[in-house]
Parts: sequence; structure tokens; C-alpha cells
Amino acid sequence: MLRQHRVQVLMGWLARRTGISEPLLLLAAGSLIGLTPPFDSLSLAPEVVLLLFLPALLYWEALTSSAREIRTNLRSIALQSTALVIATAAAVALAAHALGYSWPIAFVLGAVLAPTDAAAVAAVATAMPRRIRTVLRTESLLNDGTALVLLAVAVEVAIDHTSFSWGAVILDFTESYVGAVLVGGAVAVLLIAVRRRLPDPLLHSVLSVATPFLAFLPAELLHVSGVLAVVTCGLVTMRVGPPRHRPAGTRPGRGLLAGGQSSPQQRPVRPGGHPTPGCGAALSSVSLIQATTAAVVISAVVFGTRLVWFYTVPYLVRLMDRRAQQRARRITAAQRLPLAWAGMRGAISLAAALTLPAVTEDGGIVQQRDAVVFITVVVIVVSLTVMGPTLPTVVRRARYPEDADWADEVALARTHLTRRALAVLPGLAVRHSVTQDTAGRVAQQIREQTDVPGDTEAADRLRRLELAPLGVKRDALGELRDTGRIDDAVLRQVQHILDVEELRLSRTADSHDDPVEF
Repeated sequence: MLRQHRVQVLMGWLARRTGISEPLLLLAAGSLIGLTPPFDSLSLAPEVVLLLFLPALLYWEALTSSAREIRTNLRSIALQSTALVIATAAAVALAAHALGYSWPIAFVLGAVLAPTDAAAVAAVATAMPRRIRTVLRTESLLNDGTALVLLAVAVEVAIDHTSFSWGAVILDFTESYVGAVLVGGAVAVLLIAVRRRLPDPLLHSVLSVATPFLAFLPAELLHVSGVLAVVTCGLVTMRVGPPRHRPAGTRPGRGLLAGGQSSPQQRPVRPGGHPTPGCGAALSSVSLIQATTAAVVISAVVFGTRLVWFYTVPYLVRLMDRRAQQRARRITAAQRLPLAWAGMRGAISLAAALTLPAVTEDGGIVQQRDAVVFITVVVIVVSLTVMGPTLPTVVRRARYPEDADWADEVALARTHLTRRALAVLPGLAVRHSVTQDTAGRVAQQIREQTDVPGDTEAADRLRRLELAPLGVKRDALGELRDTGRIDDAVLRQVQHILDVEELRLSRTADSHDDPVEF
């Protein structure tokens, strides 16, 4: 685990230095590590990815979403997370069958490759406007549930040889979605109520980390979508719980959840634990050339379907919805291209492919399973190596307008909070028997915290100025300890105060991408 986090830190630093997508670097590093003894003999069951990594990843992404933007763009998100997934699965199935794969396996492959990956999309969407970023991230969260329902039906047909029925598919889909929303919402409301009564910050942290699993496991036991239950739980928690949770209990949990985001990308494996670069050697049902050809064709189908969708469906919707507020939200064809381009596949597709059983209910071998895994790996690698690195260029050429609303809303929030705090301060001073001079100093501090320059460069200069004296303070603190004027215990206590202040100032630069307290 320690080595994994070292690699994550190194790849994160390298991504910032080179501008290469972090998921791409993590995939490359994970594959290279997997080829190196003794790691080449390690195994990671696909169920582990679905159970240990996926809930935490999806929960974190849901927490960092915007409920208001989701409501505003609900129609686009709903279409992309359901209809686009079904269209992609159907297109892939048709292409795979045309290439010689049986219909059951073709539909399995379509369901596996239909969803985009939440972590990969989040990593490359940071340069987009908030609205576009929210649509992409929420789509990638919700389409997993749609794809997994399709996969369950396809696997039943492929493995159990059951007959296909559209009525059964629609019923399963409805039950899975409705049940997952109910389970996720109930778990979120229950845990929010419990955490408000927990006095111990450590228990808050433990419950924060456990929350996605407490939503995922009951949903799976009830045979509804665990993925959608986790996403619902995260969205409800983000909307209902944050303002009333204390940071002492939420910061550690946030760090653990955020730190686990890259794990699925960093450890791409296949059945038996071999790394993805070796999966071509395990092909038996088809030749390597045939599988590679199919993978290239299906990659083109996956991304071509998404491209066609974004340049047809939105225009059809425009014909039906002519309201003024919808016309005001329209974007140009160039600004639509990044939405189509951000169709990276990742951990969920790989885990779904690996969960395909190797034998049928009657003990027979599932033909072409190895090809499904190989094609999935190739599509993931193509998406991360082609779409990921080129997306920043596509975003720049889209020339999105400045996302000025963010700064205005931050300023509004800070001003409003300051006014409310100053209004209740005199009463609080009387209640706590504080002198007027002390209350005046607190009021001045509150005003100074609000008077931060709105200009980004000015704010950065102010932050650097505030950080600069901390280095001098640390040197002076060391001199006091070295000359024996203060004890080591005193040094540690004062050093902790300086650390907290430095963290507070350093976090300001990244605060607009930070989730609210959960």
C-alpha cells in the first residue's frame, strides 16, 4: 500500500510537470510494475475492484458534484447516462457480431464498454466550465448503473442461456434504479442523523470512509444497483449534510476517500492476476491479429457513437424545446466537441469484463471470454492514450467563455457569512463574558478574512506574502530550541500552530475544486 501511494504521488507530480493525463501515467506505471517480479505473480480478483475501490471512488465524485448544476442539466445528464449507454452498447454489439462474435458475447462486450469512467473523466475535465464539467462527471457516475443492468441481462443470456425479453429488461432496469435510489437515499439520511450525534471526531472519520460501503452492500444484497445507491448516497449527503458537519471529523475521511481515487487506474490486472500487457498471450478462442483488429474497430465504434450522439441528439432536442432559458444555455458546435471527446473508459469496464464467468451453469466453457477481456483492455488504453492527452487541446480550441459566476458566488457567500457572523457577535460576546475590546478584535479578524482580493493574481500575491513570514518563524523557533530557551514539547506545540496556519493559507488556492464538508 505504501509503494502504491509513492507511485501515485510520483505520477501526480509528473502529470503536473508534463501536462500528461494522470490516469494515463498511472495506467502505464501500473502495467510496468505488474511486469516486474514479484508483482507479476500477484492477483487481484475483479470483485475486489467492484467492492473495495469502486464505491469509494464514486462516492467521492458524487460529493464533489454540484446539485444545482445537476438539476439545471438533468435532461442532458439523463439522456447521456441512459439512452447514450444503450445506443453505445447496441452499436458495439452490432460491430462485434459482424466481426464474428456470438450475439450473447457481443451484447456482453457492448454493456462492458458502454459506460465512461468517473475518475478518468474527472482528471481531464478540470479545464472545462463548471456546467460542462458537472454534466460529464454526473454522466460517468450514473451510466455505470445503466451499463451494469445491461451487463447482468447479457450475462444471463450468455451464461444461463435464458431467453431475451425486452419486458424483463425494462422491469429489471426500473427495479434496479428505483431500488438503488431508495436504498442510497435512506442510508444517507440515516448516517447524517447518526453523525450529528457523534461526539468523537475519530468516529466521524470512520463513518465517512464506511459510508459508500454501507450504501453499496445493502443494495447489492437486495439485487439493485449498488453503484447507483452509492452515487445517490453521495449526492444526498452533499446536499443535506455538509453545512452541519464539523471539519475535525471530516478532513481525515476526505483524505482517505480522495487518496483512493487512483487505485483502480493504477492496478490494471486480468484473471489470475497477470497485468494487462500480458492478456494478449492468454488468447485462445481467437488469434492475436483477429482480436487486435476487432479491438481497433470497436474502439472506433465506441468513440464514433459518442461523436454522432453529440452532433445529432442535442439538435433534435432543440427542435422540441424552444424555451428562452434553454436557448440561452446552448453551446456552439466547437464547444460541443469536448463533450464528445471526453469518453474515456477505465476501471469499471475492466472490472465488468473480468466478472464474466469462465464457465456456464452446466459446466461448459464460455467461448470468447478471453477476447472480451483483451478488447476491453485495448479500448481502455486507446481512450487514455488518444482521447486523454488530446482533450486539453480540444478544450482550448472550443474557446469556452470565462466561468465568472464562480468568483461572484464565492464573494457573495463570504460577504453573506460575514454579515451574519457580525450580527450575532455582540450577543455571543455577552453570553461568553468577553470584553468589548476582545469582541472588537474578533470582528476585525472576521472582516479581514472577507476582504480578500477578487482578482486571482492579487489573491496569489497576498497569499505568498502571508506565507513568507512562516519560514522566518520556523527558523526562529528552531533557534529558541537549539539555544535551550524552550523545550522540545513547546517546539512541537508551536510548530503545530504554524502547520495549521500554513495549511489554511495553502488550501485557499485549491478551494474552488474542494468539496464541501461531508
